Amino acid sequence: MTTFDDRERAFEAGFAHEQEMAFRVTARRNRLVGTWAAGLMGLTSEETDAYAKAVVQADFEEAGDEDVIRKLLGDLVSAQVDVDEAKVRSALSDATIEARRQLMESK
Repeated sequence: MTTFDDRERAFEAGFAHEQEMAFRVTARRNRLVGTWAAGLMGLTSEETDAYAKAVVQADFEEAGDEDVIRKLLGDLVSAQVDVDEAKVRSALSDATIEARRQLMESK
């Protein structure tokens, strides 16, 4: 085993950890923003949980946040909630910060 091999393994392990953390932050963020949207729509506790899970699932449709924004905006507009894309993006940004904070505290 050489020093180069050790460094390569350490780099790969660090990269894998960063990717896992990014995935966990995104999933938690989507759950938080789904809960926020459910509150605006007046959903019950059970409906809120199901909706938050649906928002997490929506993120797997395509890379990036556009699939989540599209789902949230469409559902909120359908529920006749007075919201625009900027407000949804702002909520997504706030939820990202909160998700990171929660994950850092759980360590």
